[in-house]
Amino acid sequence: MEDKKEEGGQHRTVATLRLCDPSDIEGHFGGLRIISEGRGSQLLVGTTRNCILNGTSHLGFQPIILGHTDELWGLAAHPSIPQFATAGYDKVLQLWDSMSHSILWSKDIGEQAQSVAFSLDGVCVLVGCTSGKWMIFDTQTRELLGQHVDGSEPIQVIQFAPDGTMVALGSRDNHIYIYQVSEDGLKYSRVGRCMGHSSYITHIDWARDSQTLRSNSGDYELLFWNAGTCRQIPQSSIMRDVEWATNTCTLTFTTVGIWPENADGTDINACDRSHDTELMVTADDFGKVKLYNYPVIQPKSLCHAYGGHSSHVTSVNFLHDDTRIVSIGGKDTSVLQWTVS
Repeated sequence: MEDKKEEGGQHRTVATLRLCDPSDIEGHFGGLRIISEGRGSQLLVGTTRNCILNGTSHLGFQPIILGHTDELWGLAAHPSIPQFATAGYDKVLQLWDSMSHSILWSKDIGEQAQSVAFSLDGVCVLVGCTSGKWMIFDTQTRELLGQHVDGSEPIQVIQFAPDGTMVALGSRDNHIYIYQVSEDGLKYSRVGRCMGHSSYITHIDWARDSQTLRSNSGDYELLFWNAGTCRQIPQSSIMRDVEWATNTCTLTFTTVGIWPENADGTDINACDRSHDTELMVTADDFGKVKLYNYPVIQPKSLCHAYGGHSSHVTSVNFLHDDTRIVSIGGKDTSVLQWTVS
């Protein structure tokens, strides 16, 4: 808007701007934190809930980025398309498109989330919560399809078998819960629980036969299980030649070299093997994402180390085609995407 004022016999044009009123921003986006010029008359607005909005006071503001606002622990890559899901202690589940760097949808699930996993066909996404509850959501409609409770401790990790017929849930109560999956991932029937760890479950891998598991725990154990009977396999020597569908366990014979000297067992929070089994990526407590050749069987193995996170990196995943990596931060609540070249 322009006002004309007369001063000393001359007309002077004074430009006045109405920048932005807090009432222009919908409450769930958070309060105003920073305002910057956008294209033309548009403004870019950063909020206290880690959102970036674009628009004007007259036309309103639309989100460009919807961020997380509390510790992030849940990350899962879609099995067949360039999408991934994140969830954290802010009780928000978000589905991202990696190509456009944008959020496809965001949902308040009402529970603090600890872990996330996609079903084999990507139709459903499972969310493990800090309360011991875990929920099944439709990835298209965001509809809650079902929920279960196993114990009263956080569900630390969720892993589907390679053939999609079973799912394993590792809990902070030291147990692994096994479920049979049917009706295209819509129905879950409990098979039993694997008991033998003396500390909380941190990571789980399935063998390619979809019958065998291996798991790590907070006291640095590596144990093997028969998923159908939920019994431990005590003879670790017979597991020597087993082919594993994934390598997310940080304490295995193929990940010896990811551990620096004098590291304790909590310094590396997550690892992931590329689908072509050529590379391994790790996330650590020092804000670093590291890339290795796989298998990492030599102590002090060489790697490329990348900064970007300002606190501990809680999880890391290759996307479905190995062209990109996604990492999530804990206290910094950030989601970073890396190109593999």
